[in-house]
Amino acid sequence: MTELVFITGASSGIGQALALRYYQGGARLALVARRTAEVERWAVEQQLDAARFKVYGADVADLDAMARTGRDCIAAQGLPDVVIANAGISVGMDTAHFDDLDVMRRTFATNNVGLAATFHPFVAAMNERGSGTLVGVASVAAIRGLPGHGAYSASKAAVVAYCESLRGECRPFGVKVVTLLPGYIDTPLTRGNRYSMPFLMQVDDFAEQAVRAIRVQVSYRVIPWQMGVLAKVMRLLPNALYDRLLASRPRKKRASE
Repeated sequence: MTELVFITGASSGIGQALALRYYQGGARLALVARRTAEVERWAVEQQLDAARFKVYGADVADLDAMARTGRDCIAAQGLPDVVIANAGISVGMDTAHFDDLDVMRRTFATNNVGLAATFHPFVAAMNERGSGTLVGVASVAAIRGLPGHGAYSASKAAVVAYCESLRGECRPFGVKVVTLLPGYIDTPLTRGNRYSMPFLMQVDDFAEQAVRAIRVQVSYRVIPWQMGVLAKVMRLLPNALYDRLLASRPRKKRASE
């Protein structure tokens, strides 16, 4: 049967680009988003064959909704071959502001608990089948913390660690876990940034490289590779030098700004 790919955060950006790339490669799609009308509109614009995709409305932070969505997907389309936990939020925070503690709570609810909730309905069935690929979308921001990115950087570092743990758990069953770390990708999530974004990449180019990495089942991949090299260099810098380099970097906008 034709490959089935389950993607969260499919209403814009990376999620839509991945969906289109997989569709063009012949896959069937299970697309999850809170804003289902936008996904449906996009599907019409792209002239997708209605027989090859289905849209599910759910917020990944809603555990019951995600469990139900997983069951509905399996019942309607079958057990996916690839599950991509792409949904995520990025909001600046300042720990000095009490309200921003809620920003951190919401960020972890979506970026971490939501990621696990995305995988949950499929793990046991994939293990029993002996095949499947679970893809966690982290970020290069996971490698070193950035000013104003406390919630986002911490959540994406947790994605990397969680996927590493899950990879070890699933490996004996033949299920692969892939961790993707996008650099700066031109999407609605990054367009409001007020600082320079080295190696900014078009979202379609990212999707092409991401799908290639998923197909060969790499365990960990930074895209683009140039950003991976820069991040590794930054990781090796002594803290004092790293702090000086970022001293004048603008902070990410807070929700209230």
